[in-house]
Amino acid sequence: MALIAGIFVYPDYFNKGVDHLNKQLPIISQGKVKITLPHFPVVPFRLGLDLKGGSHLVYEADLSTIDKKDYQVAMQGLRDVIERRVNFYGVQEPLIQTQEANGRYRLVVEIAGVTDINEAKKIIGETPFLEFKEPRPEEQTQLILDKQKEIEGKTFEEIQQIPDWQIALEDPYFISTELTGKYLKRAEVGFDSNTNKPLISLQFNDEGAKLFEQITERNIGKPVAITLNQSLLSAPNVQEKISGGRAQITGKFTVQEAQKLVRELNAGALPVPINLVLQETVGPTLGQSSLNKSLLAGLYGFIGILLFVIILYRVPGLLAGISLIIYGVIILASFKLISATMTLAGIAGFILSVGMAVDANVLIFARIREEIRAQKSYSLAIKDGFSRAWPSIRDSNMTTLITSLILFSFGTSFVKGFAVTLIIGLFGSLFASMIVTRIFLELFSGSKVSESLLFWKKSNSR
Repeated sequence: MALIAGIFVYPDYFNKGVDHLNKQLPIISQGKVKITLPHFPVVPFRLGLDLKGGSHLVYEADLSTIDKKDYQVAMQGLRDVIERRVNFYGVQEPLIQTQEANGRYRLVVEIAGVTDINEAKKIIGETPFLEFKEPRPEEQTQLILDKQKEIEGKTFEEIQQIPDWQIALEDPYFISTELTGKYLKRAEVGFDSNTNKPLISLQFNDEGAKLFEQITERNIGKPVAITLNQSLLSAPNVQEKISGGRAQITGKFTVQEAQKLVRELNAGALPVPINLVLQETVGPTLGQSSLNKSLLAGLYGFIGILLFVIILYRVPGLLAGISLIIYGVIILASFKLISATMTLAGIAGFILSVGMAVDANVLIFARIREEIRAQKSYSLAIKDGFSRAWPSIRDSNMTTLITSLILFSFGTSFVKGFAVTLIIGLFGSLFASMIVTRIFLELFSGSKVSESLLFWKKSNSR
């Protein structure tokens, strides 16, 4: 496993060897088919914004239908929904922030390692704003239609001179209600029993069900419009008050379009509509030079740890060092496998887990030395040393795991990425210390080498 993981982390030498062998392999004479060995797939590490750069998108929120006192709550909900879409598994490490300036509220989204703007917008996904509207009073409808005729054919400068010209921009037939996609509990794809055409079934939460019941009660015999991103999907007439919070959207959907819309709605309906106002790619803030220096510092620290355990524990320390190398290779392969975005925060989580792995080995070796002092045989000392060290190792890792899960649950962006790499590293450190190190130590069980002073210092082997 370690060998495969090592090749996966750095496949260059393996692929060069495959190229060399392919040159030596013969051609089958009859069919003249060249036998070739395949290359190992090359999967690059995904670097974060601080190391590689990415995409920078700015969305402006339309809060016209929200009470001013609820602006901050709406923006926080918007930020949470977008982050769930981009960072569902906590490995993308996006930077998502809300900004307010001159009465305008904006959402800033930065996605690491994605320099294609279209790809970045695709990752964020469509931003469906689902809304239910009820009919306007006739006098308001006529007022808006008259205002639209009044501004028809005029330039924007001339329009601004007309009193209350903004009225012409409103929907003349329907007015917005409080019922929007933020009250959506679940969306599903269904099919019309008569036409067999796809439709979308909606189930609102308790608060949404009450709003839907009130809307249908006061509009019996009238149409209620269902709009998505301000576009009319359907406007069915209400026959009676509808309780239970269930509704249907019908329209000219294909099955694929209906499934896509359902996925987007279930991913988290936006509490307010947003518009993309700025898009650009951004460069790394640290750069390749800083990355190389950080990796070099990490390498020096790892070598220092290996020297420490070797000097203190001799051959067992060397075996622990080998298990740590195997641990490091497997964890790096895991980061590649799940496409985890590597930032300095993520690297910090990985390094912290290395410390946990070293700590576990120190506890194990200290216990084994105590068992050897008690005149136990090498095999029995190994067995008892691991079993008695396990409670301390378990508790220390469990407390760190609980903390990491809390960070992942309540943290955002870089904090969540730190927690993910730390959690992966913790499980890897347990595997390295409790499995790999033990296998190495048991290889010497029953041999004369285990009784040698190469294993423990003389003062500790009496």
